[in-house]
Amino acid sequence: MSKIVPLRAIAGFTLIELMIVVAVVAILAAVAYPSYQDQIRKSRRAQAKADLVEYAQLAERYHTSNNTYVGFELPTNQSPREGGTAHYALTPVGAFTGVNTYTITATAQGGQAADKCGNLSLNQAGVKTNSAGTLSDCW
Repeated sequence: MSKIVPLRAIAGFTLIELMIVVAVVAILAAVAYPSYQDQIRKSRRAQAKADLVEYAQLAERYHTSNNTYVGFELPTNQSPREGGTAHYALTPVGAFTGVNTYTITATAQGGQAADKCGNLSLNQAGVKTNSAGTLSDCW
């Protein structure tokens, strides 16, 4: 003889239980997404810093060979240089017209403009600057 199972025992989830799960997931997403965006901006900033340092090294090599920075040009004007969406525009301040000085600036673009560090700069003396935030947090 088969046993009769009450209908409530096989009903599954109630609408209230499902709505509680949806609310918990929404709260977790609301907390996690801004943190995720900050990490994305931080990784893009790290790429821009690497590009600034690399181009400063190229400028120093040029200076070693020519005893001047005049005539040096950046290999590209964006970061990341591999193509795709540019998150920073790379520009030499003064366009390498100084015999013994230069400054390369990475200007944040698009969504990267919301980064806590703003624009980044590096000069011939290795002085690193940023337009927002603290230097220790940004470099």
